[in-house]
Amino acid sequence: MKKQNKVSATSPSSSELKKLIEHHLQFTLGDGSHVENHQAMWKATSLALNDIIVKKLEATKQQQQKDDHKSVNYLSLEYLMGRLLSNNLHNLGLYQNTEQALKDMGYELADLCEQGADLALGNGGLGRLAACFLDSLATLDYNAMGYGIHYQHGLFEQSFDNGRQIEAPDMWREFGSPWEVCRPQSSQLVPLYGHVEQVFQADGSSEMVWHEGKHLKGVPWDVPIVGYHSDTVNVLRLWECRADHALDWDLFNQGNYLQALDQQVQAETVSKLLYPNDEHPAGQELRFIQQYFFCACSIKDIIARFEINHGKLAELDSELFASKVAIQLNDTHPTIAILELMRVLVDEHHFAWDNAWALCQQVFAYTNHTLLPEALEKWSVALFERVLPRHLTILYRINEAFLNDEVSKQWPGDDEMRRKLSLIEEADEHNGYQRKVRMAHLCVVTAHKVNGVAQIHSDLVKKDLFPEFHQLWPTKLTNVTNGITPRRWLKACNPLLADLLDKNISGDWAKELTSLSALAAQADDAKFQQEFMAIKRKNKEVLTAEIKKLTGVTVSPDAIFDVQIKRLHEYKRQHLNLLHILALYRRLLANPELPMQPRVFIFGAKAAPGYKLAKEIIYATNKIAEKINNDARIQDKLKVVFLPNYRVSLAEKIIPAADVSEQISTAGKEASGTGNMKLALNGAVTIGTLDGANIEIAEEVGDDNIFIFGLTVDEVKALNANGYDSHQYYQNNEEIKACLDWLDSDYFTPGHAGELSALKESLLAGGDPYKVLADFQSYSDAHQALDLAYQQPKKWARMAILNTALMGKFNSDRSIEDYVNNIWQLNAGQIAK
Repeated sequence: MKKQNKVSATSPSSSELKKLIEHHLQFTLGDGSHVENHQAMWKATSLALNDIIVKKLEATKQQQQKDDHKSVNYLSLEYLMGRLLSNNLHNLGLYQNTEQALKDMGYELADLCEQGADLALGNGGLGRLAACFLDSLATLDYNAMGYGIHYQHGLFEQSFDNGRQIEAPDMWREFGSPWEVCRPQSSQLVPLYGHVEQVFQADGSSEMVWHEGKHLKGVPWDVPIVGYHSDTVNVLRLWECRADHALDWDLFNQGNYLQALDQQVQAETVSKLLYPNDEHPAGQELRFIQQYFFCACSIKDIIARFEINHGKLAELDSELFASKVAIQLNDTHPTIAILELMRVLVDEHHFAWDNAWALCQQVFAYTNHTLLPEALEKWSVALFERVLPRHLTILYRINEAFLNDEVSKQWPGDDEMRRKLSLIEEADEHNGYQRKVRMAHLCVVTAHKVNGVAQIHSDLVKKDLFPEFHQLWPTKLTNVTNGITPRRWLKACNPLLADLLDKNISGDWAKELTSLSALAAQADDAKFQQEFMAIKRKNKEVLTAEIKKLTGVTVSPDAIFDVQIKRLHEYKRQHLNLLHILALYRRLLANPELPMQPRVFIFGAKAAPGYKLAKEIIYATNKIAEKINNDARIQDKLKVVFLPNYRVSLAEKIIPAADVSEQISTAGKEASGTGNMKLALNGAVTIGTLDGANIEIAEEVGDDNIFIFGLTVDEVKALNANGYDSHQYYQNNEEIKACLDWLDSDYFTPGHAGELSALKESLLAGGDPYKVLADFQSYSDAHQALDLAYQQPKKWARMAILNTALMGKFNSDRSIEDYVNNIWQLNAGQIAK
């Protein structure tokens, strides 16, 4: 690994930081009073820090222009950034100096770090992975730019009303954010609608001309991304949508005030929310425009940045452009960037078609994040034709060339193979007789590399998802196992454990995470075990208070804290966890003296607003929790809490306190997971299936330090091939039957029998697509083994320590180096001091 930059020796002292903070309090915020105001002090501290960051950002830009190294442009619809104050302070090496400065002013830095909203720009692992990757790219001194959408409200703020999920706008930037800077000089115009005309020239040649029907304006907001113990500061550029004209002056003066603002309101809708409900045509069109909007803005910006160093892009620069620009598509959401770059190259820069296409194939790479067919985006041809008519003509030409030049040569005369690999899915009864564009197919056909995100996932991409493409291009499909940044997910969120690691590890473990392996030698040391578990206990006490504040439920830090935190989806199987909780509850009611270690099951998850069953799982969990938590007969041996509004800042409190990490997806369904890595790094022991990165975690920590259960990928396939019948498990397992039948009663919903029956129906009448009942007994047995292990403190401490010690592979820095070496071919820069 290359030599890393170090934090500048000229970092400001605590007294200098105090002066900066006081300056912003008085002159930026106009709050020179000494009245205690945590919000104002947080903002002033953030602005003071930004003064330092912006200087580093300008130095980084100048050095990157001078070096002219290849840049990676990371396109993602999601970024789960969380709060930035603590993370930026740690990355700059200024946490202690700032802590002292604030103490001198009568404030605690830890309290201020709780101020401010999360940057709510994502939903789950996809967005958090993107955030970790940006952190690592800056830490490793690579020239990189993240691109996304400047959502006004992000996903949504979740609360519960009588157990049911309620969605409300997340007002994360209602009064602005100190971390972002608007860059109006880099705004872009985005065309939409209209029609395409074939125009013939005097020499007999022709060109396609798009007569646009409407324009949107993309205004960029930049969020600096600070490298850890590095002088590199990169940028996350987020596009806010506005109308080309703010209002209709004549209509406004005529008194038609709302109509005069109609264009602006429609435009702002594009960047209003992450994942608007697409169960209706208007929602589908909005999501489609949303994706195109950020891709079009980003492509134009990438070219503009290239032209700063190299002049106006011309066809003769195609090799130079490919040597200077890499574009990574994070899932299928940014796929339209391919068609937009083709359009810009051919229509605006007058590239020959073949040269433009060759350039796209050199520039783009694609990360696949799912094997689920419903998550591989498809957009109707009719929607394309209405909104992006020029892009559809480009798509047709790409498809025709691919089928004729590639598919027909590999499989001559095979019409079925042409149909299967076509970028257009023809109309049939399965898609409502709509012709659809297969966005994942377009990614694979275009990209020079396609990667999965864990070894088993990448193998399944080759074997099950894209076997024909793998046969066509045997070297295109590859693997890059996901990682997490240890800066946020241990150093910043678990300072007590970080301090212990600092005392026991030589060197900077937060940069060289593999150095944690030295802890393995102390896994059996009684003193180290005591220190390690004392920290876990303190973190559990903090979470106990948070649980009380958020839910009103009192839990004991002496109990096992069993955690499942991730978005709510059937394949992640929160309902398997819930079914097991019901089984434990029944066992305790039958025998209150059952020798079971007290257990607190902790959930955190949001369900997509249109995902009915996911919302029913949340409701059932909350109603069952309400009953269990108030049942004196079980002597507090079992508690269940569903923490509302799960987000990065809440995860930062849960993860350090977790004893058990639930990673229980159906084998073959979870691409990788990153929550599994975060929890294990903080000393939680995994109970999980052989799915995603669980397999690689098991390889690292050893079979004795993880609880594996359930069907393997091959066993799931065999079960499906033989005809899976969930009723057999229901009829043959008395505990399963009793728990499911319980859901039909009014035991958990007094006076409302059957309110929880949706879960039972999904597992029986619905066919149990994710094999909850097939895996239940194995899951239950693994939990019993886990319970026995926890009752042996030395054994459990050893397991927890080894999980932390052996997570070195799962550093996002390693993931980025894999991308650099195998996909992007970047060079690292050295920022001048």
